[in-house]
Amino acid sequence: MHELSIVTHVAKTLDEIAEENHLTRIGSVTLEIGEVSGIITDYFEDCWNYFKKRHPLLTECELKIETIPAITFCEDCRKEYPTIEYGRICPYCQSEHTYLIQGNECTIKEIEAED
Repeated sequence: MHELSIVTHVAKTLDEIAEENHLTRIGSVTLEIGEVSGIITDYFEDCWNYFKKRHPLLTECELKIETIPAITFCEDCRKEYPTIEYGRICPYCQSEHTYLIQGNECTIKEIEAED
């Protein structure tokens, strides 16, 4: 379960942002999590709820998660397609010359805070 280490990293980043901007409380944070990032959102939310009780800046912080769909690009036919549905093989030309263009990320999209 790597979700707790990601929560810890997000909290550290929020601490740095709070310090830079003289924030005393963070009301909510919105994360964008790719559907093939390997993060299990249910576990992530459980870890968040556990961690925030022990972290003064985040005690009342609401976690909002937005899922980024996984999209793959085919180098041969130059088309994009949904990764989850078709995998690594292009559904248009059956090429294996493909790569993921989105859906593997985990980013902080928005922070709602008080100073």
